[in-house]
Amino acid sequence: MTTAVQENSTMDQALQFQEQQTGEVTETGTTTTTKPERVFDARQQRINEIRLKFCVRDEFPITKNMIHSDGTLNQDYFRPPKGAKAEVARKWTEKERELLIKGIEKHGIGHFREISEEFLTAWSGNDLRVKSIRLMGRQNLQLYKDWKGNEQDIAREFELNKTIGLKYGAWKGGCLVADDEGLVAKAIEEQWPNTAGKGAANTVGSEENSVVSTPNDEDIEME
Repeated sequence: MTTAVQENSTMDQALQFQEQQTGEVTETGTTTTTKPERVFDARQQRINEIRLKFCVRDEFPITKNMIHSDGTLNQDYFRPPKGAKAEVARKWTEKERELLIKGIEKHGIGHFREISEEFLTAWSGNDLRVKSIRLMGRQNLQLYKDWKGNEQDIAREFELNKTIGLKYGAWKGGCLVADDEGLVAKAIEEQWPNTAGKGAANTVGSEENSVVSTPNDEDIEME
């Protein structure tokens, strides 16, 4: 019973507060409801005042035309410049994949800037590095630096990496990542003995960064 009384009291207080916020008192003490448009006008005026205070900054000349003198937005300021070309939506298709393979066959892993300039100008070198991670099946491409191969060679490397990843529970997001025990690094050294001198134990990649969209960045500077 006490709880119900408390709840009713709380609701009454809330309604009284709302009435005070949305209404106005007449000379007789009665309350009349404020029209929605008047509330909106008051809010808009407050917004305009805030814009006038903060939007235009002397240290940033580009902001001088952002708003009008009354605080309303200058819509032309936010429109694209005349003559600006709309950005073309990129889509990674089988054609782009084939061009990346062609670029790897010619320039090698790590030379993604050259591949971009010659074959895939709409994609940056870093874009192609991320695509190559999925293509090769390994998160960190450092041990593949300068490696060249055709589609069959790439498919073979992918399967080898996948086999190791599945064996040690280190196949994440479609690529091989490191494990805490170092078993993946050891398997790579055994599978590719000529990579031992490149520091395989330290360059496989961190499992903490196993999401392909944000791969280990140790091999960004290979270009």
